[in-house]
Amino acid sequence: MAIKTRFTELFGVEHPIAQGGMQWVGKAELVAAVANAGGLGFLTALTQPTPEALAKEIARTRDLTDKPFGVNLTILPAMTPPPYAEYRAAIIESGIKVVETAGYKPQEHVDHFKANGVKVIHKCTAVRHALSAERMGVDAISIDGFECAGHPGEDDIPGLILIPAAADKVKIPMIASGGFGDARGLVAALALGADGINMGTRFCATVEAPIHENFKQAMVANDERATDLIFRTLHNTARVARNAISQQVVAIERAGGAKFEDVADLVKGARGREGLESGDVDHGVWTAGMIQGLIHDVPTVKVLIDRIMSEAEALIRQRLAGMVG
Repeated sequence: MAIKTRFTELFGVEHPIAQGGMQWVGKAELVAAVANAGGLGFLTALTQPTPEALAKEIARTRDLTDKPFGVNLTILPAMTPPPYAEYRAAIIESGIKVVETAGYKPQEHVDHFKANGVKVIHKCTAVRHALSAERMGVDAISIDGFECAGHPGEDDIPGLILIPAAADKVKIPMIASGGFGDARGLVAALALGADGINMGTRFCATVEAPIHENFKQAMVANDERATDLIFRTLHNTARVARNAISQQVVAIERAGGAKFEDVADLVKGARGREGLESGDVDHGVWTAGMIQGLIHDVPTVKVLIDRIMSEAEALIRQRLAGMVG
């Protein structure tokens, strides 16, 4: 049974499963594995130090798969912003046909991609932002609930409400992000009005994810409570795996009057990256969602996607169908 949705039709993939952008993790070996297993994988543009390096990573991914894949470009306010226009040019010149955008004021990026025949999925944490992106001309929405890893926004609306609230108003195809990792989540997302799911943390706990085994085993061992919300008092909330560093950040914020400079050394990206490479899960902050509570193994990407799809079919054909008199 293939589950066909507006998402699979629009992006020419077999299964309604995406692997969205993940800093330091969205590299060729993982993205190609997702593509080969029938999902839609995304390289993370800013994981690569330069636009030239991104072009090489796109070429490396093409050596590993002949299936569709995309690139994530996350736009965040920064003291010295990355050369976004050059990254966009590298994506377009490499012949990429789908981009996942996320973050701050994507209009100029959307316009540039659309003018060059690139389909755009924009990731949002609120219905109003999804409608704004739809007006900008994006092709699809990824709606990201409070359960997610990374930035859940400031509204704290979980997927059970956010997905159908968005589905009521958004007309273009929509995938559900935040808290997805198994067949039950996929079937629930479809029932709530989404056209597929986007998984991040779950794909980190796979054989092909280019991070140290210690992090994969930590996700298996952790339960659904093993995350911290940092930067709450700075109104830039981020959900990360609970560890010694995240607990320090939470304590500093709880003391009151914290500024970013007070935690900057603890949370800097280089520190998190060093940890992912060395295997020290307490070296820096690292991103993981509540879905950790439903992660019980470290399979290959193909085994994971095949399992989700076969179990989803059984849920739909047997459990749900059997309830209808």
